[in-house]
Amino acid sequence: MKISDLLIAELKRESEATKRVLERVPEDRLSWKPHQKSMSLGQLAFHTADVPGGLAEFFDEPVREVPVVPLPKVTSLNVILSTMDKHIKTVENKFLKWGEAGLMETWKLTHQGFVIMEAPRIEMVRTLLLNHWYHHRGQLTVYLRLLDVPVPAVYGSSADENMQISRVE
Repeated sequence: MKISDLLIAELKRESEATKRVLERVPEDRLSWKPHQKSMSLGQLAFHTADVPGGLAEFFDEPVREVPVVPLPKVTSLNVILSTMDKHIKTVENKFLKWGEAGLMETWKLTHQGFVIMEAPRIEMVRTLLLNHWYHHRGQLTVYLRLLDVPVPAVYGSSADENMQISRVE
């Protein structure tokens, strides 16, 4: 099995879990923040929906300058969910486009022209795209808990939702 196939399988599995979390975000609380220094619920939810596609586009070029990441004010859960749906397809297409050779190509992050990070694209995909995405999804589950919104099962049952496990006999 190719690396790109494994990444696509993971992307699809994880996007289902992320979508379950995003669907629980209460639209009437998008401006809520757990702390003054925190992103609002809407900003965090949108960022979580936007990270995969935004970074896949970012990694398409072999050398990129450190970006300024916007955190727009979001007023609609529909915008968040449609952004994620669109971006998951973008990521899948990038994985297929890069293929094995493209995933192994060296990718560089620069700041004012100086290389600050250099690694095979696959390492950046794992670290900055996928793990970063999971990190923000985890933050969202904490926000939901603080708002007393039932937290969906992600990697097993949550305190609010049992995950159905089927046995193979």
